[in-house]
Amino acid sequence: MTTISLATGQRSLGDPDISYPLWPPLTRGCPRTSSDTMSYPLEIDYDYARVTSDFITGQGRPRSGLDRWAPLLPPLAAPGLGEGGTPLIAIGDGVYVKDESRNPTWSHKDRLNRCTVSAAVAIGAPGVVVASSGNHGASAAAYAARAGLRCVVLGSPELPPAVASFLSAYGAVVLPVETAHRWPLTERIAEEFGFHPVSNLTPFHTGHAFGPEGYKTVAYEIAADIVDPGAVFLPTGYGELLFGIAKGFTELHRLGLVSRVPRLFSCEPAAGGPLASALRQGLPATEVAVGDTEAYGIACPVNSYRGVRAITVSEGRALTVDDAAMHRAQAELAGQGLWVELSAAAGLAGLRTLPDDEPIEGPVVCVTTSSGFKDTRVGDHRLAPVDPSWENVRARLRAEGIRS
Repeated sequence: MTTISLATGQRSLGDPDISYPLWPPLTRGCPRTSSDTMSYPLEIDYDYARVTSDFITGQGRPRSGLDRWAPLLPPLAAPGLGEGGTPLIAIGDGVYVKDESRNPTWSHKDRLNRCTVSAAVAIGAPGVVVASSGNHGASAAAYAARAGLRCVVLGSPELPPAVASFLSAYGAVVLPVETAHRWPLTERIAEEFGFHPVSNLTPFHTGHAFGPEGYKTVAYEIAADIVDPGAVFLPTGYGELLFGIAKGFTELHRLGLVSRVPRLFSCEPAAGGPLASALRQGLPATEVAVGDTEAYGIACPVNSYRGVRAITVSEGRALTVDDAAMHRAQAELAGQGLWVELSAAAGLAGLRTLPDDEPIEGPVVCVTTSSGFKDTRVGDHRLAPVDPSWENVRARLRAEGIRS
């Protein structure tokens, strides 16, 4: 049984005939196909001929964490925190929720950062630097701490309280700065201090080549639980999760372990929607103005070519959902005992707003990406003391529809 990484190199998404060695990780996308006006990401290639037929069942490999899927991941040089293995919860009518809030820092970003921080460890970097005001920064800080590395997080001045608390707990150096300064400072910190950048450095998002590989494990876990879903609906910002899940199912199909690649539906805030815009125009990437939305975690002005590839390969669709639809989905999930961040409800919102004339064959999975604790308004809901007399309590309960 192979338990080590079968990764062989980095391959350009701009031109699959262009490849690079696995080391060092290229953090600015493909240098040969990218330009000042377009950025093409890289992906990791593997020796697929050495993947055994029991890859999904994983006999002889760890049963939890990303280590279970080590053959089709970059080398996992950083210690894990038990990321992955999140539950798939049925909510009725053939719909399942893949609840990524169960990860160590309560978001899907833990799968990505196990891989990116592993790259930092493997090349001997003294720390990592990340531009993020949300889940990515909190997760990077946790995995850096676990690996014994320093972490610098360039966040926004409007950093949500829960995220600020996360970062402080992990000992990260947090520098709230205006958005325009975050990426240039990320690059300067990487150059001067040797810190490894684990977030984006390019105009049209390329991110870290190792990162989306961690997201493939979502597809592996879904396949292990229900084998052949008909569709997967995903909250979508820059499209790294979308691409990772598409690649994961594509790999399993290539290996003959699933019968099809499910249709993937990207679900972006209607206040922006750069991926939907790019697909409408037949472009690899585009930039849009972002209006007001509470879904701050996925409110992106640009898309990555990764998302275009994922929707095309899976014959899926790019959807946009407004805040009202996300609030309804968030409430529906809460009614099932699942409290998620508003951005994380975008996948279910996309499913619920899908036209009736677009049927889906087979089970549907909606991925929820993070905990409700990450929302910007957490802590604002204050409760006034209640008169404890039985007459008052009984009246309050009856007003809420509770009857004896």
